[in-house]
Amino acid sequence: MPALMEKLAIGWALLGGVLLIAIVLVTAVNVGAFGLDRLAGLFGGAVPGLPGYEDFVRLAISAAASMFFPYCQLRRGHVAVDIFVSHLSLRTQRGLDRFSLLAIAVMALFLTYWLILGLGETYSDGALSRVLGWPEWPFYLPGIASLALWALVALMQFFKADAHV
Repeated sequence: MPALMEKLAIGWALLGGVLLIAIVLVTAVNVGAFGLDRLAGLFGGAVPGLPGYEDFVRLAISAAASMFFPYCQLRRGHVAVDIFVSHLSLRTQRGLDRFSLLAIAVMALFLTYWLILGLGETYSDGALSRVLGWPEWPFYLPGIASLALWALVALMQFFKADAHV
């Protein structure tokens, strides 16, 4: 199971990276169009920016932003302030580590629950992006999957016998 969880977290983060690259490319094209528009304006021409650029970036970044959480948890990359804990006994440190893993899992599951409620409300409202007219509810799915995977990774680490200190 840990090997599968690791592959899922890595693959999910790579997919988030691909989505971020798409955002960067679309942003570069849009900025280039603005530059060309300035240049074309000198000669009486016009080059439009990408219609719906803001819609795409807003929806794509909402999906991509959370896709790195499970990988970060897998690598224990989240911020931890252990300046006070370093003077405690090893047993206490392990206990606090296990408690924090459980707290992270509970928090991620709590946020998953609220995202599911938000998805349902967005779906029932028929919310569409302003310019592109895309339904917004599908963009909740990567966030829900990310948070659920984050909780699973934290729970896996919690139940591992050789918990990290």
